[in-house]
Amino acid sequence: MASLPDLAGRIVAVGGAGSAFGIAIAEAFREQGASVFGCDIDPTGFAPLEKAGVGCAAVDLRDRAAAAGWIDAIARDGGGIDILVNNAGGVAGQQHQPFETLPDDDWDMLLDINLNAAMALSRAATRHMAAAGSGAIVNICSGASLRASLTGIQAYCAAKHGLLGLTRQLAHELGPKGIRINAIAPGLVLTGDATRRQWDAYGAERRAAILGGVAMRRLGTAEDIARAALFLGSDWAGFVTGQILSVDGGIR
Repeated sequence: MASLPDLAGRIVAVGGAGSAFGIAIAEAFREQGASVFGCDIDPTGFAPLEKAGVGCAAVDLRDRAAAAGWIDAIARDGGGIDILVNNAGGVAGQQHQPFETLPDDDWDMLLDINLNAAMALSRAATRHMAAAGSGAIVNICSGASLRASLTGIQAYCAAKHGLLGLTRQLAHELGPKGIRINAIAPGLVLTGDATRRQWDAYGAERRAAILGGVAMRRLGTAEDIARAALFLGSDWAGFVTGQILSVDGGIR
């Protein structure tokens, strides 16, 4: 048995590639020989990707036509698409606010970037995957796909629950076409300034309590999530579909 999945010749698309998770995921697939293409609305994270040989494009995934066009261009130039990782998401700088005063625009934005973007990319990718008779989609969900979110942001929690629902539904529809679709629920990972501020704001006592509830007694890393995406996207997970893999160190 090979020590790592062989992805030579595979075409991989990573949405939200400019974030910490996206960079780690794109680099992990590239290291295993795949041809990797990434997009993000913010190109500031492209430098390490381009250095690793990842093709990068600035795309606003809230624009469904632009999202589909990016996928179609990859498939046209690469001869198909084998793996899609839907990593775009987050809270877009929002903080908890009372539900009764929640603005429509705040709600719509988080559904767009956490759920609708994944729908648009997946819909475009499955056309090419179905024609080839195979493919894999990995959705980066959240612990907020399974329970209330620590952020307290209603739209984020609703969108991540929706992304898990989409994962499970499409697994049944796309399985007969040779397409697998799975999800990852990361635990607490300090991926940038926003999550670090959130972590710091908890205070020493609450931080200790959170870590005390993690079996591994540590926070996660972007590389932990990338390894899970590599597994689910590869043939090693060839009989796995419709599942959500919690990569959270054993949160109770």
